[in-house]
Amino acid sequence: MAADLHSHLVPGVDDGARTLEEALEAVERMVSAGIGRICTTPHLNASVTYDPVKLEQRLGQVDDAWEEVSRVVGDRFPELEFQRGYEIMLDVPDPDLSDSRLRLAGTSFVLLEWPRLQIPPRTEQVIQRICAEGYRPILAHPERYQGIEHEIELAGAWRRSGAYLQVNHGSLVGRYGREARDVASTLVARGWVDYLASDFHARRHLNIYLEESKAFFQEHGGGDQLRLLTVGNPGRMFLDEAPLPVPPLVIRRRFWNRFKSIFNG
Repeated sequence: MAADLHSHLVPGVDDGARTLEEALEAVERMVSAGIGRICTTPHLNASVTYDPVKLEQRLGQVDDAWEEVSRVVGDRFPELEFQRGYEIMLDVPDPDLSDSRLRLAGTSFVLLEWPRLQIPPRTEQVIQRICAEGYRPILAHPERYQGIEHEIELAGAWRRSGAYLQVNHGSLVGRYGREARDVASTLVARGWVDYLASDFHARRHLNIYLEESKAFFQEHGGGDQLRLLTVGNPGRMFLDEAPLPVPPLVIRRRFWNRFKSIFNG
């Protein structure tokens, strides 16, 4: 059973699903694509954790929307495990992550992103400090940060510092441009990716890029890697267990010569 740990399906709280109906349609698309476990992750700025009043206001807003959507999802898709966490943007380097609602499905895992797709200084130290506090950071879409194509070794340093890496399915198939595609494939080729996820914002193309991501692995004989990245390791996260190592993928470059996907947003 495939699992997904990064999406934006709580209605009306960020740039993902805007209404309950849109959220339900998005969940239906994910279920139809074979996803049986979802941990959806609204956006949160880390700086909000410095202010207890603002934090409770934000968490309360999401709680209200979550209670509604989770109730309806539970009725309509009783076989689906539907959990939540947050995608926390590190606009400050040392957030307070003690509220269990901030973590993925109430586990020790936290989904983090660098601010505004920029890589700040001293990222390794930030990761080490978060790990020292007992949390297990998962860094969202490392392939999308500006300049990472010229600093690919930094992704390895993030992993050595204690972070796990989550690549978007869409990145592997060109959804975010050539640079993100090339970095994503390089990370997979080096065995540095721990999870694949949709980062689904309740818009079009989910099934297209999930299928093309699957085709990417099939083309390169990566069935075992795909299962670990989409079933095994995300499933372990729901159990609060560390991911298993994913073997490097040998990529045959002729694949890109046949790759002809066109996206419209």
